[in-house]
Formats: sequence, C-alpha cells, structure tokens
Amino acid sequence: MKLYDFSYSSSAYRVRIALALKGLSYESESIHLRRGEQHQPAFLAINPQAMVPALAGDHGLITQSLAIIEYLDDVYPEPPFLPRDPGDRARARALAFGIVSEIQPLQNLRVLNYIGDNYQQNADGERAWSQHWIETGLAAFQTSLGPSKGRYCLGDEVTLPDIVLAPQMVNARRFRCNLGPLGRLVEIDNALRELPAFRDTAPPPQSS
Repeated sequence: MKLYDFSYSSSAYRVRIALALKGLSYESESIHLRRGEQHQPAFLAINPQAMVPALAGDHGLITQSLAIIEYLDDVYPEPPFLPRDPGDRARARALAFGIVSEIQPLQNLRVLNYIGDNYQQNADGERAWSQHWIETGLAAFQTSLGPSKGRYCLGDEVTLPDIVLAPQMVNARRFRCNLGPLGRLVEIDNALRELPAFRDTAPPPQSS
C-alpha cells in the first residue's frame, strides 16, 4: 500500500493511526499542503480533490479518511474499529462524524486561507474562528459520550471515535483552545497518546 500523506494533516494522521493499529506496513509519499503540492498536476491526476490522505492498494485508490479507515477494517478485521452491535456501530460512526464532518473541516488549511484572503482576517481572527468551532464541537462530543464506561471513548478498547478524537485534540492544542471544560476528553486523549499507534504516528509539534 502507498499512503499519500502530510504530517500535519489531521485527516492523514487518522489513517496513520489506523494503519499502525492494524500493524500494516506501507509506503508513504508526503504531499506538502502548505507549499501547494496538492494542486500540482501530478497529484491532481491521482486525486482530483487535491486532498490527503489517499491510499493506493489492491483495490485501487481510496480517498477520504473515514472511507480508508473502514476499508482497512473490512480487509483487516483485527483489531476491529467498530462494535459488533448495530446500534453501537451506528453510535460509534455518529461520534466520529461529529468530528470529521462538523468540527475538523472548519479549521482546514484551505478554509482558513479562504477566510484570511476574502474576509480580511488575520492570524488572531482565524484562531478565534477555529477555537469557537473546536470548543463547541468537542463539548457536544463529550456530552454525547455519556457517563464514563472505560479508558477510551466507548470502553476499554480503541474504536473509531478514538481514532478521530486524537488528531482533533492535536488541533485543539494547536489553536490554544480552552480544554478546561473538556476534562474527560483530555483524559481519553492522554490515554491514547500512551499507545504506540497514536504516539509514534503523531505530527511534530507546531504553533498556530
């Protein structure tokens, strides 16, 4: 398999976590988003969406992080990323989509660039925008978890919501969000960061 990656992409980080949890080896090619390499003809011929991650393998090219992660779970079922019970599986997906669809896109590099270019926002304005949506979204995520039932989001086994939460917590720290009200998420994130699959695939530290 070949992963088109960027170390600071939270979407790509999700896939690196998933590959590590499955114990899978792969070739990595970095597409430097900040230098605009995603818009080069060579990469557009691979992924017209001009986004990472993208995974090339036996079943062709797969884009979008959650599609890649569920593909890996289908092809390599151990350890499973989703519970067996249909209701629990739906809940796990709903939690994951709460981050993937509702929080993370609003602080994507291309979104922040567009805001800065078209609405005269400086770095402070972009940070305030990101803080609002991250803090609001993560507060809802924490409430949706309900009473604590284990070390991670849905118990004592890592599942799909954990795979998407950890990269979002990296972004929360990057944008200097107020994590005080998010105590349970901080605890879960600390536990996840102890695991090699999360720790060893994490992006290097950066400032906003």
